[in-house]
Amino acid sequence: MPKTLSTIFPGVLPDLLTDDLKLVFCGTAPSRRSAQDKAYYAHPGNLFWPTLFAAGFLPQRLQAAEYPLLLKYAIGLTDLNKQQSGVDATLDKDCFDSQALREKILFYHPKILAFTSKYAASQFYGRSKLEYGPQAESIADTRIWVLPSTSGNARPHWARLKHYWYQLGDCY
Repeated sequence: MPKTLSTIFPGVLPDLLTDDLKLVFCGTAPSRRSAQDKAYYAHPGNLFWPTLFAAGFLPQRLQAAEYPLLLKYAIGLTDLNKQQSGVDATLDKDCFDSQALREKILFYHPKILAFTSKYAASQFYGRSKLEYGPQAESIADTRIWVLPSTSGNARPHWARLKHYWYQLGDCY
């Protein structure tokens, strides 16, 4: 039976975390659509699911409702804010729980923690000046990456920044 912290951190969407993960993606909080559908990155304008396939994380494209299948590929999901849903600008910064995320990473020991937006990473680190890509800091043996957002709201920057996802895919 895998370890679980889900009873401690129930959230809007349950964490998809277990032992022996290669990679955990961490967002800020579920969108309203994701909260409504009870599935990570569920808005049709979000490029998360097509990018996982295109960047080589998955051998086939999955739909948001199939997110539990990510465990089959040693990929987990969580959010920094487990209490709210919505766009980043509407979220209460007091609900971003960096310590809880750190505890989850120390508990499960994934090889890589990848923030799915610079905003999520900046809330975790408590600073706004961050570069995309691998970070110098780690959590124990877990390497940390900062990726550009796949949200439809970030679409104007996607073509210029999506290579970071492919770079991580090459490491995965």
